[in-house]
Amino acid sequence: MAKVAFLGLGVMGYPMAGHLVKAGHDVTVYNRTHSKAAAWADEFGGKMATTPAVAAMDADFVMACVGNDDDLRAICIGEDGAFGTMARGAIFVDHTTVSAKVTRELYAAGQGLGVSFVDAPISGGQAGAENGVLSVMCGGDQAAYDVAQPIIDSYARICRRIGDSGAGQMTKMCNQIAIAGLVQGLSEALHFADKAGLDGRQVVEVISQGAAGSWQMQNRYETMIDGAFEHGFAVDWMRKDLGICLATADETGASLPVTALVDQFYKEVQSMGGGRWDTSSLIKRLRALG
Repeated sequence: MAKVAFLGLGVMGYPMAGHLVKAGHDVTVYNRTHSKAAAWADEFGGKMATTPAVAAMDADFVMACVGNDDDLRAICIGEDGAFGTMARGAIFVDHTTVSAKVTRELYAAGQGLGVSFVDAPISGGQAGAENGVLSVMCGGDQAAYDVAQPIIDSYARICRRIGDSGAGQMTKMCNQIAIAGLVQGLSEALHFADKAGLDGRQVVEVISQGAAGSWQMQNRYETMIDGAFEHGFAVDWMRKDLGICLATADETGASLPVTALVDQFYKEVQSMGGGRWDTSSLIKRLRALG
């Protein structure tokens, strides 16, 4: 059993922290909205803390899943941040999708305090978090990863170290780049089928068994046909992630023309009031065009 602090109880963090309790760990949670932390403690029997610093005190591992670069900095090195109370030798595992720049900044800050920092962004959506079958892509020192992996496995289907600090975040960008293109392609295929007078469900039943098949097709085609967009990762969050992808591409010299185009399509979905719709709502933009 390990002593674990979990910072951030959003749609992903809330069930992930619960899986840690079910795995037998001693878990203390922190959330900016304290009532949510209290509800989590009532449900899972863990403890809650009023600040990241209090949650992290004496913890072997501090896991985080918050919103963006600024949120992560705040819970690590801000006032009442976790780094202020973490013991030497403790490991901070960040599941937030953030820039590799802030990851490396916090990795260096941790080194100065004797704290290891592993970037470990996740993929699999809310359902993956609830079912404990997330894909976790990690960056950081091998020794820290080796110690943290059994804890991460509490909610992971697969967990791999890709490379040094920042490599996990770079891998998550690859994930988001691939998803953006897939969802746009699926949206166009279903839109084309509709315009051609075809039954979209029958079309998918056939093409999903061939080279066109994908997780997105299998899990989102029916809700896309039905116009239901409350089943996954929000457009606002995707645009945040694609912004990181495009900024990093500028730094590395990578060419991402499709990603840049789909990002603008998501911007149009936001202007339609769809910021909280899931990412498959790209098809609604096509339907609005006629």
